Amino acid sequence: MPSAVIIAATPEEPQKQSTFTPEAATLEYAREQDRNDKLAYLRDQFNIPTRGSLRKKALDGTIPASNPEDDSEDNKPSVYLVGNSLGAQPRSISRNIPAQLETWASFGVNGHFSSLENSPLEAWQDLAESCAKKSVELVGATSHEEIIYMNTLTVNLHLMMATFYKPTTERHKVIVEWKPFPSDWYAIQSQISHHGFDPSTSLIEIQPDSPSLYLSTETILSVIDQHASSTALLLLPGIQYYTGQSLNIPLITSYAQSRGIVVGWDLAHAAGNIPLSLHDWNVDFAVWCTYKYLNSGPGATSGCFVHSKHHGQKLPRLAGWYGSDKSVRFKMEKEFIPARGAAGWQLSNPSAIDLACVSASLDMFQNVGMRELRQKAVKLTGYLEWLLVGLLSDQQEEKKFKILTPQNPEERGSQLSLLLTDEDILEKVFKKLQEGGIICDARKPGVIRVAPVPMYCTFEDVWRFVEIFGRALEEV
Repeated sequence: MPSAVIIAATPEEPQKQSTFTPEAATLEYAREQDRNDKLAYLRDQFNIPTRGSLRKKALDGTIPASNPEDDSEDNKPSVYLVGNSLGAQPRSISRNIPAQLETWASFGVNGHFSSLENSPLEAWQDLAESCAKKSVELVGATSHEEIIYMNTLTVNLHLMMATFYKPTTERHKVIVEWKPFPSDWYAIQSQISHHGFDPSTSLIEIQPDSPSLYLSTETILSVIDQHASSTALLLLPGIQYYTGQSLNIPLITSYAQSRGIVVGWDLAHAAGNIPLSLHDWNVDFAVWCTYKYLNSGPGATSGCFVHSKHHGQKLPRLAGWYGSDKSVRFKMEKEFIPARGAAGWQLSNPSAIDLACVSASLDMFQNVGMRELRQKAVKLTGYLEWLLVGLLSDQQEEKKFKILTPQNPEERGSQLSLLLTDEDILEKVFKKLQEGGIICDARKPGVIRVAPVPMYCTFEDVWRFVEIFGRALEEV
């Protein structure tokens, strides 16, 4: 792979070049980077599917593990580049879940109020608050009272809209980007209809700057200006799932709020991926799942942020038992007295098993810190980009793909979205990636999303992906 100059994906940004030199195209260079990586130890704290485990047909009581002395093909770890869809499994989860099971077996219902002395977890009714405390730095809250872990992402989105989407005849519109994640789209449409409005006129889509699918801040602000007087809510993704573009949360939030619009953010692809400062950015509310970059397992309990400026207000909400203050929760009275802060939006008793997984993952983020992870992510994703541009320079006649994700590191996280110029080859290319031990994902009609997550992905993973991807493009 020859050295190449990266062409900026966003014309309005000044062109920048990666700092990699020609020898970076070699496998030895990638391995050297891994040897010098001060976060390399984190990979051993995860279970990465092996090539053999990917072919399993039945449960056999084993967990995939790479044994350095076993050089068989089956023992080789896969190249797991799909943490933007489902994070790899932290090994510490295998400590937390048995602790919950033993507590349940030993204490029964009393596990809600007490835990065993050497347990890594708190009593069940304190677990959500414990996870919130571990997330203050992660999302940039002023205290844990701005955070709560409850339900799943779409449920939390509905709960937040029940409070913060208050349409009137004059102001009823919701502004979204052109391609929200389908679950968000369905939730927003149903909320608009529930309030008696028509999504065809109340749902405003911000169209990207063609043909790059780039959403410039200027375009977003111009749509806000166009609909400001009739808009009740702006709801955007911190990182757009399809293109991997990171939006300017503080600037967009401030601009919309100055025009009387409530601002919420879906951080499903941003939490645990990029640094966040939700309190300082004055975000009204935010929601995120925990099973992508936060590695808490499929469908794990979701997170929710409500800015402290809204605490103590008599806001409309869909209330539930666990949203009541702990001091009165077990008095079983009819009057609802909400818990302080975001905890007052809880509904039901959260799953202690789910929160055990969330807690294990958040412990890792607390121990490492987003600053260190972000530094590695920028270099790892930049390396992926540099190698891919090298592939493009090799394709003298026909460019078989282009990188949708902005070239500016400030406008992306740990994901590059690759748009195949011929959509008909998507399935063939994807199949060859799978055969090569690569786990990433495809989004029709023609996008392959690649996420080198800094907690467990390596420079060698990135090198091997590009090698196999390039070979696949040649063979289809």
